[in-house]
Amino acid sequence: MPDEKNTAVATVPAATQQHGEAAFFDVDNTLMKGASLFHVARKMYERKAFTLTQAAGFAWKQFKFILRGENMEDVHAVRDSALTLAAGIKVSEITALGEEVYDEMIESRIWPGTKALAEQHLRVGRKVWLVTATPIEVASVISTRLGLTGALGTVGEIKDGAFTGKLVGEILHGTAKAVAVQGVADRDGLDLTRCWAYSDSHNDIPLLTLVGHPVCINPDARLRRHARENNWPVYDFRSGRRAATFGLKAATVGGAVYGLWRGFSKFRGPRL
Repeated sequence: MPDEKNTAVATVPAATQQHGEAAFFDVDNTLMKGASLFHVARKMYERKAFTLTQAAGFAWKQFKFILRGENMEDVHAVRDSALTLAAGIKVSEITALGEEVYDEMIESRIWPGTKALAEQHLRVGRKVWLVTATPIEVASVISTRLGLTGALGTVGEIKDGAFTGKLVGEILHGTAKAVAVQGVADRDGLDLTRCWAYSDSHNDIPLLTLVGHPVCINPDARLRRHARENNWPVYDFRSGRRAATFGLKAATVGGAVYGLWRGFSKFRGPRL
């Protein structure tokens, strides 16, 4: 059973409850375009929590993430950087920051198609959970704003109301998502053969294979191939996906870095 701190519960719209059924949605590149943690880092940079050099590192990983999907090396690098930067920050500050990030950066990047799928599950009475490596404080804000049941996210260790820079357990990614969802199923009496899971990444194949209704959204190449081999449904909400991908791959590294730097430059402030 997952730690109760991993779960943020919001009110489910009135409907006849489908007992034993639920839907689980990944966030990054599935519910929204890009990585939510990148936008948290950008907002922290606005508040002068770290330097432009550190911000550029997050931006470069965001660029690669949109281009090719998740990469474990980048995921771990972002995790380690975020933990280091979060040490000493008050939990209340991260929660408030999550609200700002949602309003200013995440809401406009949510895929309407994915949102519609989540809302359809709610309308017929299924619980809808977010399952993401994003910090639980931010995942909970996204879940609440969308009127979902709750969220499972990465949990940071807290002492005296502030983050210590360590994790409680592991980052909620890959197999860890399947373990967390199994915990929710055991606790809530879900029949996973009657549940849905949605993701863009091959890293979430353990989660997708856990449920009876796996669905791929904006899949990376490996997940698309796996979906084809297993006859899983695929939705791609990225307009002009092939043309955009070709254009990105054709860009020079120097041009890409310059574009990312410009994206952060308007937030430049004195270093701490």
